[in-house]
Amino acid sequence: MRFLAALLVFLEFLLFLAMAPPARASTTNSSALDILLVAGAPGEKEYGQVFSEEIENWLKACRTANKAFRVIDPEAAGTNQLTEMKAALAGQTQGQQELWIVLIGHGTFDGKETKFNLSGPDLSAKGMGEMLAPIQRPIILIDTSSSSAPFINELSHENRIIITATKSGWEQNFTRFGKYFARSIADLSADLDKDGQVSVLEAFLNASREVEEFYKSERRLATEHSLLDDNGDGKGTPSSFYRGVRPAKKNDDTIKVDGFRAHQIQFIPNEAEAKLSPETRKRRNDLEVALEELRARKSQMSEDDYIKQIEPILLDLSRLYRDAGAFSTNSIKP
Repeated sequence: MRFLAALLVFLEFLLFLAMAPPARASTTNSSALDILLVAGAPGEKEYGQVFSEEIENWLKACRTANKAFRVIDPEAAGTNQLTEMKAALAGQTQGQQELWIVLIGHGTFDGKETKFNLSGPDLSAKGMGEMLAPIQRPIILIDTSSSSAPFINELSHENRIIITATKSGWEQNFTRFGKYFARSIADLSADLDKDGQVSVLEAFLNASREVEEFYKSERRLATEHSLLDDNGDGKGTPSSFYRGVRPAKKNDDTIKVDGFRAHQIQFIPNEAEAKLSPETRKRRNDLEVALEELRARKSQMSEDDYIKQIEPILLDLSRLYRDAGAFSTNSIKP
């Protein structure tokens, strides 16, 4: 038993020392999207300029990562952006690769329902849920608008990452989170674990920090507080809960803490990450999640039971890395 325990520790040590995670090449199918960028009705001209800057930063990241993208803005979509969104998402139902959806604009909340403002009919959280329901791909949805928090309650689901600029529907003032997030996604200064890439979690944390610094420097009361949900519980976690990329506290006693999945995914992967196929990457991510959940229960288990359950996970990870010819320490930390 001591030998087996030592072997498991050694396997974990190898995983810890390994290089850094991997992703896939962008699709060559012109009908398949990696990212859908939706710029809503700007209202005043100054807001339109801010939204255009956000779109441009996302497009720069798309070109760097060779991502297939589509932009839906008020001018291109005419008077009904909602119809354009439905058409764009209709063919994105299958696949292993993540589908990113970024909502850039204003939001409203009437005490019961939140909506993202579009040219033509607005997009409700319920309506967004109906559009996403047929899509089996992993989804990263980033709603950078005011009053966006209720989108988490409606859209939270396994295999989805939902980020909002606000912590409630009542935070109705113009938000700056989206501007900072669009910059962070391709900015290696946001790379907290120094693996040469910026994860969704790292971009979220960096953008949240920049929002906080803006309000402090302006000596203004912060009117936006971003949330991240990736464990499907519909609650969301603020950036203040993290120390580095690890949560320092939890909302409750749940084993699945927000942020782990989000730290497995990057918009612009490093060289090692880019070598993995979508299938291999999904398998790796699922194994890492299983490992994390098991570690969270370690204090409630006997040593023998813990070793018995962790051994096959570590062996599967070792075989995966061996067969892929690459190692990853994105989220495997002893």
